[in-house]
Amino acid sequence: MAVFMKKFAIGLILVIMMLSPVYSVYGFAVTYGETTYANADWKNSMNSYFQSKTSKNINDATSKVITASEVNAISANITGNTYPSSQIFSCAMVDLSYNQGINVIVDTNKIKVVTPKMYANALRSSGINNGYVVVSSPVTASGEAALAGVLKSYEIAVGVPIPDQAKKAATKELNTETQIVNQTGQNPDKIADLFSKVMDNVQSQNLQDPAQIKVIVVNIASTMNINLTTQQAQQIADTISNSQKAQASLSNFKNKLQNVTNQATQSSGIINQIMNYLQNIFNYLSSFIPNQ
Repeated sequence: MAVFMKKFAIGLILVIMMLSPVYSVYGFAVTYGETTYANADWKNSMNSYFQSKTSKNINDATSKVITASEVNAISANITGNTYPSSQIFSCAMVDLSYNQGINVIVDTNKIKVVTPKMYANALRSSGINNGYVVVSSPVTASGEAALAGVLKSYEIAVGVPIPDQAKKAATKELNTETQIVNQTGQNPDKIADLFSKVMDNVQSQNLQDPAQIKVIVVNIASTMNINLTTQQAQQIADTISNSQKAQASLSNFKNKLQNVTNQATQSSGIINQIMNYLQNIFNYLSSFIPNQ
């Protein structure tokens, strides 16, 4: 019986190894900043960090290198910042088998400005409402440029590009949030909550007019005891207006995202069911082996 159990255990491991690549990697992607990717130690440190945040094998993820030109193509005209190839550090992991909203994990030891709530707001502006997202960097970074990697991870996982209009709107929103945080001295998550509440109101009323949105911004900021200048309120209103206008371009991406999320969730559920079934068999057979 003991010999049989050893063979069964080996067989169980082999079955899991064969099934895992089939069912686990769907909707699972990692992006590396090109500076990080070029440094083996940094890349390995990122892989180790991501592996500590998932039960899946990070080596099974579809991967992509994010270049400075890709970051600058979206951010240069919005943030005014351009990055050389030697400064693209941030990396991201996305898993679409998580379907209970957006769960963003940020390595706060390295990402010092952008918070999970701020990323979640920017993703929402890109038509993204589901997924498990992890963001880190091998060196200290603000996290603004990391958004390009997060969005690229979603594009890889979904298999459909996010329209440039939506990516630019998301980048502008993240940049505006960061500016308001710096200008007001408020807690970043409190400003992120302000944006989120304004977006909820705007979307429920299907508004795009900056003047109407500004009224909502002023009212919600007042209830949250956030003092905004007229210019800051207008800046937020304009930013959210742009995000609203970008939603019309996202129909195809949203549909595909939902389909892939459903498939990734089902695939993850299948492998878990198989593993539990095999584990139950193993436990049952083990009960017949007398204790030594």
